[in-house]
Amino acid sequence: MRLETPDLVCQTTRYSTYACEYHIIWCTKYRRSALSEEIQARFKELVLESQEKYGYIIRALETMTDHVHLLVSIPPTENVSIMIGKIKGITAKALREEFPHLKSRLPNLWTRSYFVASTGSVTLAVLKQYVASQKGV
Repeated sequence: MRLETPDLVCQTTRYSTYACEYHIIWCTKYRRSALSEEIQARFKELVLESQEKYGYIIRALETMTDHVHLLVSIPPTENVSIMIGKIKGITAKALREEFPHLKSRLPNLWTRSYFVASTGSVTLAVLKQYVASQKGV
């Protein structure tokens, strides 16, 4: 079930309601321009196809020749780094099988590193003010 407001989409489970949104970026190995338009299109298909299986929801997805941006909702029961590893693993394996020239060009498709930032519909200052005001309620 999804509860939607203009800026926030909440997911619900039997015991929780959550909105755990993350902005994730990672690069190709050595930041090589290895992602042609064809590879980028297939990458997007793979990520979207596997979202139900792994329990994440893609909010936005964009690729460049040397890096990827994801805006993704991940359940609070899942570890973000493990989810990133799953996405990188699925896509690397499939893309290297479908586009053999990637194997000879790069020892690995993706770097081990990534950037992740949690997102929110309100600022930290607003949350602090809300928490502080709860005692007076």
